[in-house]
Amino acid sequence: MLPNPLHPAVVHFPIVLAVLAPLVAAGALWAIRRGVPSRRAWSVPALLLGALVLSGWVAAQTGEREEDRVERVVSERPIHTHEEAAELFVYAAAGVLAIALVGLLPGAAGRAGRALGTAGTVALVVVGWNVGHTGGELVYRHGAAQAYSAPRAGGGDVVRASQDEDRDH
Repeated sequence: MLPNPLHPAVVHFPIVLAVLAPLVAAGALWAIRRGVPSRRAWSVPALLLGALVLSGWVAAQTGEREEDRVERVVSERPIHTHEEAAELFVYAAAGVLAIALVGLLPGAAGRAGRALGTAGTVALVVVGWNVGHTGGELVYRHGAAQAYSAPRAGGGDVVRASQDEDRDH
């Protein structure tokens, strides 16, 4: 059976893959310098980036499905900020994947694709950090997890914890 909510369970995949991507890309470049055929070595970071794009897309889709429920306890602004960061991450990851696929080509185009792809993986860590940061703020600052907890004692509904904080900013 799948966890409920699903979003917190799947968001960790793209985060982990984003952190691993620069290490794997650097390792592939090192292997190529040591004589491993470039196409063979570079296929590993290219596959990892494909998994990153897919897992990022799945995380974004599960987040969208759970948005209405979380909006009952968190104001729209921090949710929208997180959603925009997630969309940017998925688009950036797809762009880096496209560049990395050029790295599978022989010659100067392949070398350029591998160099730019490696640099792109480092940029994805920064973009991914922002997604994780805004998601963490939803949970720990704005109380998004309350959307999945029982109503408070006394029969009252869960309050919008982030409303007071939003007024302060």
